[in-house]
Amino acid sequence: MKTFEEKWTAWIDGELTGPELAEFEASLPDKAAAEAEKRDALNLGVFLKQQLQGRTMGNEEFFHHQLRERIAADAGGADVRESSGTKRAWWPLGRLVWAGATSLAIFAVCTVFVLREKGPSDQSQYLSQILNARVDPVVSPNATISMFESKKDRVTVLWVDGLQSLPSEYATK
Repeated sequence: MKTFEEKWTAWIDGELTGPELAEFEASLPDKAAAEAEKRDALNLGVFLKQQLQGRTMGNEEFFHHQLRERIAADAGGADVRESSGTKRAWWPLGRLVWAGATSLAIFAVCTVFVLREKGPSDQSQYLSQILNARVDPVVSPNATISMFESKKDRVTVLWVDGLQSLPSEYATK
């Protein structure tokens, strides 16, 4: 169901017909005042259509306008562009590229200084050295010891097989 405003607009535009038109006109409290308002709205619409037409730009004027814009852009006339209503980009592509390159250079310099400050040490603080690698045959008669050392990976593996208990004199430093 249409609201009163929708029916009013349709009545002014002449879109109401038949029983809907008769029902709407019957619901108006003052039909003469409504007819006068309808006439005024139609006259206003005609007046606005006559007065508010946009000026059409001919092909020649449009071409000259484009040509003037290009000349102003080539001459570096930034204020000509701004006065004509065209906005400049806040971060043009060239400025963005330079900012990115500068940021990468600063990052590279900082990385070099941080890595140069703390070089890898020769020996890890967790490296242990085996002092004695022997097993007492009385404590563990079937025990065997195997040592594997890899200088490249900085790993020493002590494989003790069959040991029942480790004597206290086996120490690591």
